[in-house]
Amino acid sequence: MDLVLRLRELRRLSCLCQEEVARRSGLGVKTLSSFESGARIESMKVAQLRKILHVYHVTEAQFFTSDLETSLGSDGTAKPIPAADKLKTLPLHVRRALIERFHLMIETALLAVRDDAGMRAINPAEAGYRSFSP
Repeated sequence: MDLVLRLRELRRLSCLCQEEVARRSGLGVKTLSSFESGARIESMKVAQLRKILHVYHVTEAQFFTSDLETSLGSDGTAKPIPAADKLKTLPLHVRRALIERFHLMIETALLAVRDDAGMRAINPAEAGYRSFSP
């Protein structure tokens, strides 16, 4: 998997838009976009790559080894998370309790996110948060 695809896939797996990655890394949106499109990948500085990888909580060693490719899959798509498969084996009441806690964590995180323009708390429904049952 090439560097451009790795960068794009890491961002996709992190569920972040380019604007958010740019903001968190301190890079410009156009700069990040040019790296992800491959237009300026050759001119990327190590410091810029480090800033981007920091946003994704990935080390340089992880990024450049085949382990990253293995975890993403050779076709660039994410492989299923083994823990998710294990959750399916839990009793229904335990799964429901965990899902309830996950929902609470997600709601809390969404309410903490602020709209940069108006510093208004984002409503979970506006952010696409949906409730589901097992």
